[in-house]
Amino acid sequence: MSEKNHTVVVLGASPKPERYSNQAVAMLQEYGHELIPVNPSGVSIHALSTVKSLNEIKTSVETLTMYVGAKISSGQKDAILQLNPERVIFNPGTENLELEMALKSHGIEIIHACTLVMLRTGQF
Repeated sequence: MSEKNHTVVVLGASPKPERYSNQAVAMLQEYGHELIPVNPSGVSIHALSTVKSLNEIKTSVETLTMYVGAKISSGQKDAILQLNPERVIFNPGTENLELEMALKSHGIEIIHACTLVMLRTGQF
């Protein structure tokens, strides 16, 4: 477990246990991170309340981990820039070059990695 806990936003958090985003929510909880799952349906995930959109988040965020494809994340660009996380993790399948370039130009760190692997290997 890292010495510093992060406020982590999981964009695309799913209530379905077989989804990696659901597993990431569970593992981030297990590792003691403060979590804000984002799901447009507003369902709770692992007993955590979700927010329906990034615009609802009013706290500082250290990590945004992406579990949505480029089509959805492109529509979230302004909200992500407004959120201004320290870093954004693009999990496999979520790559979005246009969004990545916009984030970099705003000084936001970009990481291409799997959140689950990062947690398991102490790289989170």
